[in-house]
Amino acid sequence: MLQTQQVNTPNDTISKITLSNGNETSIVVSNLGATLLNFKTPDKNGKLQDIVLGFDTVEEYFRNTDTYFGATIGRIANRTETASFSLDGETFQIDKNEGENNLHSGPNGYQIRIWEVESLDESSNQVTFKLDSSDGDQGYPGNLTLKITYRLTDDNQVTITYQALSDKNTPLSPTNHSYFNLNGHASGSIENHLLQLNASAFTPIKDSTSIPTGQIADVEGTPFDFRKPKTIGQDIDQPFEQLQFAGGYDHNLVLDNPNLQTAFATVIGDKSGIRLEAFTDLPGVQFYTGNFLNNHPGKAQASYGKRHGFCLETQFFPNAINVPNFPSPVLKANTPATYQTIYKVSIH
Repeated sequence: MLQTQQVNTPNDTISKITLSNGNETSIVVSNLGATLLNFKTPDKNGKLQDIVLGFDTVEEYFRNTDTYFGATIGRIANRTETASFSLDGETFQIDKNEGENNLHSGPNGYQIRIWEVESLDESSNQVTFKLDSSDGDQGYPGNLTLKITYRLTDDNQVTITYQALSDKNTPLSPTNHSYFNLNGHASGSIENHLLQLNASAFTPIKDSTSIPTGQIADVEGTPFDFRKPKTIGQDIDQPFEQLQFAGGYDHNLVLDNPNLQTAFATVIGDKSGIRLEAFTDLPGVQFYTGNFLNNHPGKAQASYGKRHGFCLETQFFPNAINVPNFPSPVLKANTPATYQTIYKVSIH
């Protein structure tokens, strides 16, 4: 079922769109940042839980631009070293917004843009948002058109499809930045969630700037080995330098076999019994454990503290535009590209 709600702001009309199915699972998305606002599903006791962190009002999403709750990030998710890159013999400078580096494409990111609601399709229970990003926007080359489609299926899959076209070669690595808490958004720590993640390697970071070294390292014998299920918190406070740099997990993991048929990650809420499976055709995922949340006010008077949510941000590797041995994030001129990520919920 599709429902729409208009929120009038001084300059734009912001839409909230609800997609729901016959299993009491629903999502609410908005053309503000092509953002996932709510994701509700029954827990093992049949009680509805909203499993993503967020805010109650549009104004809070504008004000709190450092959390990226539920947002679509673009053009490049994650970090770009020295906020610059070279492409086709030309050097491009983008905004520095994390020391000397760029995070999530800077302060004028796609998460605070008003996207066009291009289509609502009740028969397939989906909505498509469109953003036109001009040549030079954020410092990137090429006139880019990016479309994001959210679809909710009858078997509780939320499919996020990215469709992109540019008239010049340009870096592109969009992601969805939802923070999940499978016990409910206001239920506190996610450290007792059980996680299995099919990644045999990760990209170590240099220091607290979280810029990758360029190395691809084996997870064997490290806290980053989630190939067999373990709680998120089991090793999170180990005296392991990589964890100390980031205050927990905030690292890109190299997916063993990214595809849309086999889940790369399975997470189970310890109290709710809600299982989240994640699928993607992108090569990496930033696994982030909300290390920098610091009593952020959230929905329904909740307060989100450190490690109250986790992110599975599917992506090209951080700083890939500057690291030749990483998979290239370059979108070729006049060549359409499509990427997909799926989050599926069920009861364990």
